[in-house]
Amino acid sequence: VATLKLNVNLVDVVFTVKDKAGSLVPHLTRDVCTVSEDKQPQALKNFVAETHLPLTLGILLDTSGSQTRVLPLEQDVGSQFLERVLKQKDEAFLISFDVNVDLLQDITGDQRLLARAMRMAQINTAGGNGAAGIPGAGGGTIPTIGKPKGTLLYDAVFLAASQVMNQETGRKAMILLTDGEDQGSRTKINEAIAAAERSNVIVFTILIADRGFYGEFGYSGYSAMKKLTEETGGRLIDVGNNGKKLEAAFQQIEDELRTQYVASYTPTNTKMDGSFRKLSVECRGDGMKVQVRKGYFATAPQN
Repeated sequence: VATLKLNVNLVDVVFTVKDKAGSLVPHLTRDVCTVSEDKQPQALKNFVAETHLPLTLGILLDTSGSQTRVLPLEQDVGSQFLERVLKQKDEAFLISFDVNVDLLQDITGDQRLLARAMRMAQINTAGGNGAAGIPGAGGGTIPTIGKPKGTLLYDAVFLAASQVMNQETGRKAMILLTDGEDQGSRTKINEAIAAAERSNVIVFTILIADRGFYGEFGYSGYSAMKKLTEETGGRLIDVGNNGKKLEAAFQQIEDELRTQYVASYTPTNTKMDGSFRKLSVECRGDGMKVQVRKGYFATAPQN
């Protein structure tokens, strides 16, 4: 018996909409929003407001020396966030990064395993704290690239996106808790962004840092993290070392994850040549602002 194989390339665009006051806008309909690919309007196959669509969430914890005094705060508030945000069919994983990239907990829906993994995270400067003074000693369950040193932030994003998130379906988001400083990654910032875009992952960064650690010089991770989050459709929130601001940041991310829209279309450009296609979404209304990824790579699905 002959078998007909139909390969339909459907692009899912996940986005949030805010009004001119910065408040999230729920309950929009497809007749007020348009999606364009490379400036060409696309005919929508589906348009839904999804508040409970299954979610895969990755938490990436910076455990380098600069985070020594804020890590306990991240662990407490992060655990509470996971307990609140994960619903039935949602899953999460936890990665720490310093001189290594360590998968502390693989994808699971078990809150107890996630909470235990969050408690396991510890500062590692490779100066005797768990690494006998040798950078990279002991390794992690996710292999690092090249000889690790410093803070492997970009490597962590790349590995989380390409090795953990790439096989997942549905909505996918990553939350980085970091000061934004990268030291020693083999991966470049643009490669980390591309990996997230290929896996259709929205990246949020909570910029958290012990101001006293940097003295009068401050830290320089802001611009890179802003680029990473904006190009993947997420957002950067700077909380310093303020516990209340950290709690508020997690609450904002939770609200955005539960007030998203998913628009699906079959591209008018049918070539699956791996090229990058620019996306734009517009919703009619006074001062409406759309938060969406900058584009996607038109890669043929693997069989």
